[in-house]
Amino acid sequence: MLTLTHYLIVSAALFAMGIAGILIRRNILMILLAIELMFNAANLAFIAYARAWADLGGQIAVFFVITVAAAEVTVGLAIAILLSRQLNTLNADEVSRLKG
Repeated sequence: MLTLTHYLIVSAALFAMGIAGILIRRNILMILLAIELMFNAANLAFIAYARAWADLGGQIAVFFVITVAAAEVTVGLAIAILLSRQLNTLNADEVSRLKG
């Protein structure tokens, strides 16, 4: 039987993979995917606690996180498309060229 600890360990592992993806990857699309992975890790923790405490508050919070994640993807992809058109690359290190 899976306990709350099992779910939280998986959630922490997903969150750690997301942080590693942000720190290691330089492609903007991969960074966006890592952020989505972190959102999903938080969602898993919310659902695990909601199930453990028999409360719907965690599930309601997940709907808000999903809404924020959808807005983040929309804005992030729009920025990625604009960067791709301006710089012909999706490398995050090239963004510093836009400051000048």
